Amino acid sequence: MSQQYTFETQLLHNKHKFDPATGGVSVPIQHASTFHQPSADKFGKYDYSRSLNPTREALEEIIAEMEGGVRGFAFSSGMAAISTAFLLLSQGDHVVVTEDVYGGTYRMVTQVLNRFGIEHTFVEMTDLDAVKQAIRPNTALLYAETPSNPLLKVTDIQAISELAKKHGALTYVDNTFMTPYLQRPLELGADIVLHSATKFLSGHSDTVAGLAVVKDEELAKKLYSLQNSFGAVLGVQDAWLVMRGIKTLSVRMNQSQESAKKIAGFLKDQPLIKDVFYPGLVNHPQSDLQIQQAYGPGAVLSFELENADVLARFIKKVKLPVFAVSLGAVESILSYPAKMSHAAMPQDERERRGISDGLLRLSVGLESADDLIADFEQALDFIGIQETQKEEV
Repeated sequence: MSQQYTFETQLLHNKHKFDPATGGVSVPIQHASTFHQPSADKFGKYDYSRSLNPTREALEEIIAEMEGGVRGFAFSSGMAAISTAFLLLSQGDHVVVTEDVYGGTYRMVTQVLNRFGIEHTFVEMTDLDAVKQAIRPNTALLYAETPSNPLLKVTDIQAISELAKKHGALTYVDNTFMTPYLQRPLELGADIVLHSATKFLSGHSDTVAGLAVVKDEELAKKLYSLQNSFGAVLGVQDAWLVMRGIKTLSVRMNQSQESAKKIAGFLKDQPLIKDVFYPGLVNHPQSDLQIQQAYGPGAVLSFELENADVLARFIKKVKLPVFAVSLGAVESILSYPAKMSHAAMPQDERERRGISDGLLRLSVGLESADDLIADFEQALDFIGIQETQKEEV
């Protein structure tokens, strides 16, 4: 983004601050699927909405500016953005992927790309030596999520990007958890940054959307050709909803992040909780790296209960969070990775990665942190009493 104003101000004061035609302080929603052309010899900027639509274009320009890229692309879902970016690969290519990647990405890599002759290796991407050993002569891409989903591991974006460039490979970074408000991978060397805009960017659990931003003009041309060919573009109503959500991104992220810090601190001292995964805790193995490459630890954390039985009772007893798929909304959302976000991953693969049947992921919303803590406390206390009574019997 331009340095004229701070990031927070530019979320509101950008080239789409108002409609130049009417002065309306909201981007117009252009539902037209096709556009009249002035003559057989001269076509206008827009011809067919799959190729370009002014409402979608506004969102694409806004996200490109936020991430510091040359061009943005809006897709019908986060997985549509990821899948289209994967189409830059060719038969015979090899991909190195962060180990505890989102389940939908895991499914795409293992069940779709492999059918087209694209090989993959999953690796503990926090271990640079392991990444180096995984690289082959045909490695075309290093794919990172940081912090990762659901164990919140932090990958060194700059180091991974430099390693990729040495081998002539691209670097993709899924920035869904952080958003460009807290982390800008393109500035650290990544080639493409990806988002499920369904999450924090839109922020209200009312739309499904995906975004990609590219740093290089030539790569942008290639990705545009794929977006236009594959056609999984974002509808105009959803584009408008994402733009509306972006306007409040900074205030939402600030409050949710501060609450997440407080909740993580509470959970780590609870006897029924085996572990808490959150880069904002000082005992997190990559907490220093998170401070170096991002502006905060984010608003998502995971915690592991004693077992699946305790988890089921905890879910039944808590009252405030929604128990659902997804994250990044104004309401706090508790998710069960083993049966939700990572259900596509076989159990043995989940367990090898540390995604146990006792693991919960919490996306902290805008409720009072104290109210959420009190809710968790009453649920844990109730289960604790049950456990004590079992032992006495």
